[in-house]
Parts: sequence; structure tokens; C-alpha cells
Amino acid sequence: MKWDSGQYLKFADERTQPSIDLAGRIEKEDVKRVLDVGCGPGNSSEVLARRFPRARVRGIDSSPEMIGSARQAHSEIDFELCDAGKELESLEGGYDVVFSNACIQWVPDHKALLKNMMGLLAPGGVLAVQIPMNQHEPIHKIIGELVTSDAWKDAFPNPRVFHTLTQGHYFDLLAKLAASFTMWETTYYHVMESHEAILDWYRGTGLRPYLAALPDERKQDFEQAVLAKVRTQYPLQENARVIFRFPRFFFTAIH
Repeated sequence: MKWDSGQYLKFADERTQPSIDLAGRIEKEDVKRVLDVGCGPGNSSEVLARRFPRARVRGIDSSPEMIGSARQAHSEIDFELCDAGKELESLEGGYDVVFSNACIQWVPDHKALLKNMMGLLAPGGVLAVQIPMNQHEPIHKIIGELVTSDAWKDAFPNPRVFHTLTQGHYFDLLAKLAASFTMWETTYYHVMESHEAILDWYRGTGLRPYLAALPDERKQDFEQAVLAKVRTQYPLQENARVIFRFPRFFFTAIH
């Protein structure tokens, strides 16, 4: 599946704010080496470079398109291709901070993944992770109902699998891996200009696996089917804007 950095960055401020919030909760000082797992187009890596100005920041991502965009936009930061689900163990360790914003929901086997991420830390290092927890929001219910409906199920024989665990599962994993950890959740209330804007947001993330599976002649029909349901599930406010709720789960853990 190809990623489109331009589509993703149409909502750069909203997508970057959780990185800012997470980086702000990292209390460790004298940070020299930082790894950004799933760096995308480099917006989260830029946040880390500002938060830790004396550190060397390294961003990794499995998407050539995202890495290309990151290198072009942030030449002062090191970026390279790396699949977090398969190749983390090949990286050298000793990082003061391992950071991941809105990435690991795409990666299977979080028990092994978190162990590998913690293993990249120096003693006393901090793992900082943000994971979208919006699978129960209307947009995901809409998509889930459509892809299993009679009209569309033939096009999606392998619907997207969500690898995200429950907060309780993350608690149990971190209790075994970390010296100490903190967990919290924030729901962001994004103000969208229209229902079409919600669709545009999801073209950059959650809709990509489904659009990638469709032939070109069916993509627009699927998008319009999603949009029709979005209009019924997200009411207009008095000023004709739309509130787009987005819950996100965070944790920091000390090695």
C-alpha cells in the first residue's frame, strides 16, 4: 500500500499536535539520541528535534514515499527505510528516547513490537507512544459496515485488521517490560469545514487500504457511499462546521 505525504499533510496541524503533546510529557533531559518509529513525512521528527535540540534525531518508516518527503522537508534530520514490524531488531540500540506517533496501529504483534522498541533504549531511556483509539467512532463504524455490506464485500475479501490492543492489555505488557510507566487518553475535537473534510482526512489514513484494493472505476463510488453516511452521523453545528472527535491513547515507559 502506497502512502501519499501530500494527502496526509493536508491536516498537518491536527496530526502533529499529538506529537507535540507526547514529546512534552517526556521528562528526561540530556537526551543525545532519539528514534522516531513511523516518522511519516517527518512532522513528528521535527517536533522531536525542537524538543531535544542537542540530540541526533533519526526517523524510520516503511514507506518510500514518506521517507522521500521527510528527507526533502527536513534535511537536518536522518531518515531511512525500516519496517517496524520486521526490522527493529536489526537497528543498533542505546537510544535515550524511542518515540512513535500514530504508527503502531498498522503493525501486528504488539507484544513483540513493544519488547523490541524497549530493547532499543539505553538504561533509563524513555519509550513514548501515541496510538489512535478511534475504532469505535462513527467514521470507523461507517467504513466497517460498508466493507461487509452486500454491495461492497466482494471488493474486500480481506478487510483491514486492527492491531490495536485494549488499554488493559498495554498496561499488562508495560508492567512486564518497564521500570515504570504512565498511560493517559486525550480526545481531540477537530473542527472540520465540512463533511467532505472528514472524508479528505481519511483519504490520508484509514481509507487507504480500502481505496488501494479497489479498481479506479469503483473508488469514487465507495468514497461517495462513505460520505453519504458521514453526513448522517456527524451533525452540522450552528456555524455549519462539523465536530470530528478523535480519541488517542498515550503512554511513556522508562527502561
